[in-house]
Amino acid sequence: MYYEQFVVGDTIEHPLRRTITEADNTWFSALTMNPQPLHMDEESSRDTNFGTRIVNSIFTLGLVCGMPVYDMTLGTTLGNLGFTEISFPAPVFHGDTLRSRTTVTEKRESRSNPAAGIVTARHEGLNQRDEIVCSCVRVFLMKKQP
Repeated sequence: MYYEQFVVGDTIEHPLRRTITEADNTWFSALTMNPQPLHMDEESSRDTNFGTRIVNSIFTLGLVCGMPVYDMTLGTTLGNLGFTEISFPAPVFHGDTLRSRTTVTEKRESRSNPAAGIVTARHEGLNQRDEIVCSCVRVFLMKKQP
């Protein structure tokens, strides 16, 4: 999508879904140097309020913001400008299947780049029970139509 195609108030239900595996969580946590037992140690996690390991929240955030790329920004974004209001209202467990939806909340012309516009949107990640597991507001710079 180009800047002009974004309409404030529109909600996009992204068709891509992803089932999270134990390997996803372990690799991501290891690659990002996050040895938190809550992500890596099943035995110690049994004593938590979750009773098992939970998926690294930064992996969840990345996935929820990555799934919209094919529908919205592939080849037309010039970069992310910021993320705010990030929350994780429910945990993600190995075996959960996530999907993403996006609601466009604002847009404006770029003051410094006449060939671009700034879009603000809320991404929400939902599990197979339709529970919101991640929510964030993202601001990104988009190309205008040639």
